[in-house]
Amino acid sequence: MKTICPTCDIKPALDRLGIKEINHGASTGSQWIETNGELLHSIASCDGNLIASVRQGTWDDYETIMENAQEAFKVWRMIPAPQRGEIVRQMGNEFRRHKEDLGRLVSYEMGKIYQEGLGEVQEMIDIADFALGISRQLYGSTMHSERVKHRMYDQYHPLGVIGVITAFNFPVAVWAWNAMLALVTGNVVIWKPSSKVPLCAVAIHNIIAGVLKQNNVPEGVTNLIIGSSKHIGDNFLADKRVPLISCTGSVAVGRRVGRIVGERLGRTLLELGGNNAIVISDKANLDMALMATVFGAVGTAGQRCTTTRRLIIHESVYDAFKEKLTNAYKQIRIGCPLDPNTLVGPLIDKGSVEAFVYAQEQLLKEGGKIIYGGEVLSGKGYESGCYVVPVLAEAENHYHIVQEETFAPILYLMKYSTIEEAVALHNGVPQGLSSAIFSTDLLEAERFLSHEGSDCGIANVNIGTSGAEIGGAFGGEKDTGGGRESGSDAWKVYMRRQTNTINYSTELPFAQGIKFVL
Repeated sequence: MKTICPTCDIKPALDRLGIKEINHGASTGSQWIETNGELLHSIASCDGNLIASVRQGTWDDYETIMENAQEAFKVWRMIPAPQRGEIVRQMGNEFRRHKEDLGRLVSYEMGKIYQEGLGEVQEMIDIADFALGISRQLYGSTMHSERVKHRMYDQYHPLGVIGVITAFNFPVAVWAWNAMLALVTGNVVIWKPSSKVPLCAVAIHNIIAGVLKQNNVPEGVTNLIIGSSKHIGDNFLADKRVPLISCTGSVAVGRRVGRIVGERLGRTLLELGGNNAIVISDKANLDMALMATVFGAVGTAGQRCTTTRRLIIHESVYDAFKEKLTNAYKQIRIGCPLDPNTLVGPLIDKGSVEAFVYAQEQLLKEGGKIIYGGEVLSGKGYESGCYVVPVLAEAENHYHIVQEETFAPILYLMKYSTIEEAVALHNGVPQGLSSAIFSTDLLEAERFLSHEGSDCGIANVNIGTSGAEIGGAFGGEKDTGGGRESGSDAWKVYMRRQTNTINYSTELPFAQGIKFVL
């Protein structure tokens, strides 16, 4: 096992991103609110060092933000969509300009390797470009009326104040997926980021402030509130002034969000857990499958919702592929995420390390077998206690621990003999986010994509489960929550649909041929 742990030099990037030793935790766009809540310390999981702190916002700060947001919405919704798109385009250009520094901050604060940090910022750039195009494509449909000289059509209007709650594993991209589309569709946004990665959110609002000022965008169009759940938690979810809450998190969190928002008949966009599998056919290109499996299983140290967690391998190639996979895992370089040679950085905190260890204990109790890995690393370069060796394990799909999502690099291997058995194993978990099959057999591939195939929101052939492009709608079924973000027509979730009928005659016929005479 090769280990690399150089000294991280993040200070120059922090300076360029406007990160101070103590930062305010609330913003109305180009103006920071002087918050006076408790200090929130951001600790780098790679070395355990304090990066900087945030003075958290309180409910009073939230109320100030909400008042600004409601007033800003009245103005923003009436700005033509292409003009809103132009402002989003300029934001995308600022993300381009700060890509290296922001990618470095994402890597250091969250723990994903630098290449993944850069990739996450690129997603922000890409969705800004996509949203610019969408700003000229907010199409409705026209319908033929059954009544003479009547025209029918549907159109879309913005909802209002959109609440965006993001998780630690994608500290900037998921906000952008939501915010860029919400903005071009005429909404305003209040962002509540994960308390584990607050500095990324501060940096984003520093970056976009100049664009907002230059374009005279009203205060309250893009808002940030960093605050503990005791001040801004269930009360945020229960706020009737927020018609849509978009939440990325665990299934448990999603259930709570869905219940509280549902009780007030609000809308939710839920992106929750995944338990993603790759089916490896006896007709697969095993070299391609190997690369996709390793990246999917250990990328972001197994902390993606699209992480590959189960490997369903045809019995005829099982032993050969297991050997290839084990050899590949032995070459994985674990260390500082900012080192260009590192492939796996740390877990986000020691709580995640405890979950990693617990999952292995449960696996062994249920009869599974650890093939490789599982250690918690210590010593030079690993002083933070958050570095682990990714696990390969043999398991049965019905094991309780396999049915759960452990947010850590644990990959469960299992065999199948027929494609019907493979699909049944694949679908036999509560979650339904991302899926893949590696096969050169057209019939197998098409069956996997058919009505009786994968039950996930994302289904791939000859690529892995992670690394979705922004052009397609992202999201999953079952316990994953049913939400869709990013591409395709996901913009519609941020809007209310209205059906319009225009009578341009001098008569008043009723639908369904009803006769009504006074």
